[in-house]
Amino acid sequence: MILTVTLNSALDVTYTVDALVPHASHRVGEVTERPGGKGLNVARVLGELGHDTVVTGFAGGSTGDVLRALLAPLPPRDALVPVTGNTRRTLAITDRSTGDTTQLNEPGPQVSGGEWATFLRTYGELVADADAVALCGSLPPGVHVGAYAELVRIARAAAVPVLLDTSGEPLRRGIAARPDLVKPNADELARLTGFREPLRAARDARRRGAHTVIASLGPDGVLADTPDGTWRAAPPAPVRGNPTGAGDSAVAGLLSALAEGLDWPGRLARAVALSTATVLAPAAGEFDAAAYAELLPRVRVERVGDPA
Repeated sequence: MILTVTLNSALDVTYTVDALVPHASHRVGEVTERPGGKGLNVARVLGELGHDTVVTGFAGGSTGDVLRALLAPLPPRDALVPVTGNTRRTLAITDRSTGDTTQLNEPGPQVSGGEWATFLRTYGELVADADAVALCGSLPPGVHVGAYAELVRIARAAAVPVLLDTSGEPLRRGIAARPDLVKPNADELARLTGFREPLRAARDARRRGAHTVIASLGPDGVLADTPDGTWRAAPPAPVRGNPTGAGDSAVAGLLSALAEGLDWPGRLARAVALSTATVLAPAAGEFDAAAYAELLPRVRVERVGDPA
């Protein structure tokens, strides 16, 4: 079983308009709602890949009820912890004329000390049965900034591989707890380390505690700095589309490949193919299965360095 943690889950709402014009009134052509937050996105992709997956984190209020109702028919199993506050919404506005998406993200519900304690008990029970854990996304108000470091230590104590995908101070503190893998994008990695060059930044992040660093380079693929060497993986050609959820699909690719025992080139090829197929999908955050199958053997994976 793969466990994904989304402390700040969301109801993702997408509006599609012909053209997004500031200060103008718009007629919405299409509205979609789906359960969201990075870990839930990862879990949905893992489920579509055939992996047994459980989601935990927080959900509450009327928005949380809608999120859980939408989650119920999907493959990931729901182990979300109830909170009094209302689950946040994220609003994506997709402009048909350009293909661009504008994102508005609410902050999330206030989480009490008692609700955090309940979550920790649930998390500890789930980790005991997990083959891998993904800790994903932002922290809701009320959750302490070292929360991911605490969760990394619990997973490591249970000898369960743990992936961390967050940013800012939660990433800085989480890395110090020595996660098996972190997956920042290039900007997040630069803010963490002070280095703009991705390989130098990735190696600095490893010195801070991360066992392996997978740096997302956007349309240029990923850079992986591991104890076994350094690789770059890139799609066969640039693509246009909606990048929403592409990073989460990459995380799902890495976790699924880890669970299946693939080597690093195989893991990276899957991550890049899935993220690119997500950009190409008509619906935000989904992946185009046909595009994924076509892309997977064509992803370019090159070794670029020796173990650091």
